[in-house]
Amino acid sequence: MTSQAPQSSTRSISFLQAFLRSEALGGYVLMLAAAAALIIANSPLAPHYFDVLGTKFGFQVGTVMLKESVLHWVNDGLMAVFFLLVGLEIKREVLDGQLRGVSRIVLPGIAALGGMVMPALIYVLINLGTPDTLRGWAIPAATDIAFALGILALLGSRVPTSLKIFLTALAILDDLGAIVIIALFYTSELNLFALAMAGALLACLVCLNRAGVLRLTPYLLIGVVLWYFVLKSGVHATLAGVALALTIPLRPQTQGHGGAHSPLHALEHVLHKPVALLIVPVFGFANAGVSFAGMGLSSLAQPVPLGVALGLFLGKQLGVFGFAWLAIKTGMASLPRHASFTQLYGVALLCGIGFTMSLFIGALAFTDPAAVDATKIGVLTGSLLSAVVGFLLLRTRSGAPAPDAKG
Repeated sequence: MTSQAPQSSTRSISFLQAFLRSEALGGYVLMLAAAAALIIANSPLAPHYFDVLGTKFGFQVGTVMLKESVLHWVNDGLMAVFFLLVGLEIKREVLDGQLRGVSRIVLPGIAALGGMVMPALIYVLINLGTPDTLRGWAIPAATDIAFALGILALLGSRVPTSLKIFLTALAILDDLGAIVIIALFYTSELNLFALAMAGALLACLVCLNRAGVLRLTPYLLIGVVLWYFVLKSGVHATLAGVALALTIPLRPQTQGHGGAHSPLHALEHVLHKPVALLIVPVFGFANAGVSFAGMGLSSLAQPVPLGVALGLFLGKQLGVFGFAWLAIKTGMASLPRHASFTQLYGVALLCGIGFTMSLFIGALAFTDPAAVDATKIGVLTGSLLSAVVGFLLLRTRSGAPAPDAKG
């Protein structure tokens, strides 16, 4: 048992390093996709861009016909795969990773809580006078891990590895909070039959797990049917991905020189690159396009964009850094190794990059195209401010390369 511990630790570190690299690369691709969407939406190609997103297509299986717009398929179909990966990451980190054990979860957990509460509070305060827009309170509450880690990767060894791990853990907990928020507050009128069928399928998945079934095929086949019934139930379809992920076994499948392997690790490995380099950028390209024609500073001063922008830029830094500072000063947690409070504040700024999840929640919160566009303006403004200021602060105040960082 003791001889295996160093190998297990080495594997965890290697996996984390590979994860950080892949997420950083995904962040760069996502930036390019978002920039392309903005350029096209403000060019002569804009009508074609919006027409394609609105084009409906589908397929029929037996008596079941699914026909939705391209944008709907991206947000409800492709993003279900994204949420499947998020669920796998959450399960692995909690049971066998950086979030295993109370001591590891305290600082990122408290910081994540502050990073959800303060942005929502700022949004609500700004939108109190317009009750119709209060539904968007959760839009600035999420952090985009791909974008944030992409910015950190640009800084290289100036930022200690411990802070990168802290940001990763915080963003994963942040994603978990966003999943709970979507399930509780952004569920439409329920279809009880479809919900019951989804529950029965979820029970089947749990039984497969309990029976020790390690082949991924039955889980994925049932998962597709689960996605359909969740889609029809009124609960957002992407949550089917999370539910499926939590039933995928995390236990030894084969033994060799590489140590324990499990279906969860295998599926996570397969999904990482397609999600980071294809699915999330496609989502960004489909959702970031907004025309700036006729807009001025007064457009940004409206309750929705102002609440989102300030929620991300001010709320995130106040919540993440403020709650983390209190936790450290009261002895509940320790400052990440080789990190300073200035660097921690810089990372808190980067947490204000809420691009992917913020746009996703915005699409759930509002159906009015004008409100959706206002959300996009707020998300882009707040995320850009957070990225630029966070990068400059970490760039100018980090000093020499951190002792434990790798160049």
